Amino acid sequence: MTVTRPERTPTLFEAVAADLRDHVDGEIRFDPGSRATYSTDASNYRQVPIGVVVPRTPQAAADAIDVCRRHDVPVLSRGGGTSLAGQSCNAAVVVDWSKYCTRIESVDPQAGVAVVEPGIKLDALNDRLEPSGWMVGPKPSTHVSCTIGGMIGNNSCGSTAQAYGKMVDSVRRLEVLTYDGLRMWVGPTGDDALAGILDGGGRRAEIYRGLKSLADRYGDDVRSAYPQIPRRVSGYNLDSLLPENGFDVARALVGSESTLVTVLRAELTLVRIPKASALAVLGFDDIASAADAVPAILEHQPAALEGLDHRLVELEHSRRLAEKALRQLPDGRAWLMVQLDGDDQDEADRKANAMIGALRKHAQASAIVVDDPARKKEVWAAREAGLGATAYPPDGPETHEGWEDAAVPPDRLGDYLRDFHKLLDRYDYGTASLYGHFGQGCVHTRIPFNLRTAEGVARFRSFVEDSARLVVQYGGSLSGEHGDGQARGELLPIMFGDRVVDAFERLKALFDPNNRMNPGKIVHPYKLDENLRQGVHYRPAEPHTLFAYPHDDHRFSRAAARCVGIGKCRGHESGVMCPSYRATEEEEHSTRGRARLLFEMVEGDVITDGWRSTEVRDALDLCLACKGCRSDCPVNVDMATYKAEFLFHHYRRRLRPMAHYSMGWIPLWARLAAAAPRALNAVTHARGLSTLIKKAGGVDTRRELPQFAGQRFTSWFAGRPARAVEPTRARVLLWPDTFVNNFEPEIGRAAVAVLESAGFAVQVPRTTVCCGLTWISTGQLRTAKRVLRRTLSVLSPALRAGTPVVVLEPSCAAVFRSDLPELLYGDEDAQRLADLTHTLGDLLASQAPDWEPPPIGASALVQQHCHQHALLGYSHERQLLADAGVNTDLLDAGCCGLAGNFGFEKGHYDVSVACAEDKLMPALRQADPDALVLADGFSCRTQIRELATDRRPMHIAQVLAGALPVSR
Repeated sequence: MTVTRPERTPTLFEAVAADLRDHVDGEIRFDPGSRATYSTDASNYRQVPIGVVVPRTPQAAADAIDVCRRHDVPVLSRGGGTSLAGQSCNAAVVVDWSKYCTRIESVDPQAGVAVVEPGIKLDALNDRLEPSGWMVGPKPSTHVSCTIGGMIGNNSCGSTAQAYGKMVDSVRRLEVLTYDGLRMWVGPTGDDALAGILDGGGRRAEIYRGLKSLADRYGDDVRSAYPQIPRRVSGYNLDSLLPENGFDVARALVGSESTLVTVLRAELTLVRIPKASALAVLGFDDIASAADAVPAILEHQPAALEGLDHRLVELEHSRRLAEKALRQLPDGRAWLMVQLDGDDQDEADRKANAMIGALRKHAQASAIVVDDPARKKEVWAAREAGLGATAYPPDGPETHEGWEDAAVPPDRLGDYLRDFHKLLDRYDYGTASLYGHFGQGCVHTRIPFNLRTAEGVARFRSFVEDSARLVVQYGGSLSGEHGDGQARGELLPIMFGDRVVDAFERLKALFDPNNRMNPGKIVHPYKLDENLRQGVHYRPAEPHTLFAYPHDDHRFSRAAARCVGIGKCRGHESGVMCPSYRATEEEEHSTRGRARLLFEMVEGDVITDGWRSTEVRDALDLCLACKGCRSDCPVNVDMATYKAEFLFHHYRRRLRPMAHYSMGWIPLWARLAAAAPRALNAVTHARGLSTLIKKAGGVDTRRELPQFAGQRFTSWFAGRPARAVEPTRARVLLWPDTFVNNFEPEIGRAAVAVLESAGFAVQVPRTTVCCGLTWISTGQLRTAKRVLRRTLSVLSPALRAGTPVVVLEPSCAAVFRSDLPELLYGDEDAQRLADLTHTLGDLLASQAPDWEPPPIGASALVQQHCHQHALLGYSHERQLLADAGVNTDLLDAGCCGLAGNFGFEKGHYDVSVACAEDKLMPALRQADPDALVLADGFSCRTQIRELATDRRPMHIAQVLAGALPVSR
């Protein structure tokens, strides 16, 4: 008998997803991994979305809203996802604009007007506008990742708002869509235009009639309740609807945080790029005294006026986030950074010096003027590094947002800060650092709230309520930049009173009567202590790990929660982080996205299968383990380590991808290949057979397998004749890494020549040793630990004697400096090796500072290895080259894309090449054909050789050795 099973009725969300796939030109993601990736922003809050839509066009986004309306599910527009008040996360369908909707639709260079799609990042837009001499005025500290749509939704500001105002001041018109389907362009509306709209009838007329009624009914309340300060960001912009402000509907919608409409396009007023600027840095005894000087400085019309206190500087110094800048600060325990613009540098400098002279009549302040662009960039880095520096202070508990951007009248800022300090002390939060946009009275801070206990959460609530009352007493705004969202929505009655809040609710009902646009934010808000990412129910899994995580209380859950969400990994401008995001534009392939998935994995309610999660595995699959985030991330997320840890547990007692056996065990295969390298090369490079070998080993067939050298470096060294010249310096141990030893022994020979020329006695281990790099990168951590313990045993006499270990391959040096002491935590020899590890440049600078490199006289393009950038540095190598007469162009090109085994593995080739094509390959093509190409990493040299066949990349040891006298 055949039993017919009834067809299962799709759940609501399954039906929504299916309908979206049928009607929307975009990527529809309702899987657990995508929902986990978008579960939070840069705030204290967490709300897992229903699903994610990544539209390819504004029309596709409009189609998605239409589908959501038919199913009656809420929606949320999201740009860079860097909001600090919780407005970018919700139990809704999230529309992520940032991948595809990034077009500049038009630019009028005469009028200084641009029409753009909302997903374009601020820096990307300004880079495109730069040749025309225009830029967008506001510049938040998240400028590498924040989008124009997000800036409109949040009414963003930044340091340049001193000169150019908030985002509301840059918006001319907006194309918007209401939840119920009305699509229209809005802007300032004169009487005749308003009459025409009302005569036209329909939903648009209903909205405009309602807006006019709100302006008439609540106008006097708005005039009296809205503080007349430059940084009022809290609440809706009802003041833009007043007749004296042009009844500007576009500006009324700026800062509405996706709670009223969806922005499809924006017409922006641009500003001229300053021709020249000078930066004056003023030192004061304390932060309140610095604030007292603000009114006097404002008389000189600065383009930016920022403040920072001693606590921030101490934290940044300890975390090495902005060391170059901090060395340039004048004496003091608080500082003001004042930018003054001019038509030329002389005018800017004169303005700065005149301001300093005038100020000294009113206040005791030390001062310097910076006009060199590189130095100015360094000093600004100190200010922009504020959030990262204060998130995890080394001498105290982690800190949180939650009361981080209140603003008061600038002429009352000093007194406010004194009272705010008293409030911090009363709640035992006195270690908080204070900094911000002091020229507009906006104060940033992160506070050590305890959000994991009932008592801590209650104290948090009490503090922010008292803080809100204090700000209102000073005539200020609860938010001066970051918006209300969930963090401050509940507090708005304290600032505005019940009548204005009633007007907010009526505005919301006019545009979104069914409360489907980002519900629970600003109006009818969730409580400020609901939906906390931590909270009293926070109890993440605490799995056993092989890495020690000493900077995270030895807990993987702390490491997984380290990301604070500001999205620097989503930038394209400079640094190494994050190459896979640059190649894919995918949130889950950013450092932040992967961190979110790991957080959700240990949380366990969206990602429910822990280490076995395929969603986490897939997100980590495109992580190049470049360690760029270890240095470039403001809070030093170390995704390479997290990936290795995850891969170990994910594949434990399971069959691994074949590349883990082929590439992951390459030190062993290379050792075996030494018996007959030429025969093996012939086999692995034979037509047809080569392809079969690659497929069997999980290697992309488009990759060339590296050729084994005819003689290993260690064999050459063991058989070389005794040195004729006695060494004049101490003994050093030259590390024979797998790549130099087996594939490019000429680099090892060159290093020996250089070291002996500098007077060192060179040793090489007689027993085969390995750093375990390939086992670490593929997550074979138990094998890596065995290999490393054996290596420490072999090196033990040298380590006990304090013999420097010179490592030519940056990734191997990085293992010794970073991975080794964290894998073998507490092993004294592991720490000794970490301390004794040197690059060639390090050793020569520290142990042979009087050695003069041979004259070379050339220009060179330098591709810095990711691990040099993240952990080792390149300053000593660069100085060596300069001393040899080599003019270096150190590329800020990010990762080469090969990254050890990554670029060889099947499925990674396209991303690997895309990483190289981001900046490295264009730079090589544009370089002088006669310029040297330097790359100390084996992966970098391999990638360059494959993709730029006319270039011969060299290790610095080869460049120096090639210029030594022939007798050497």
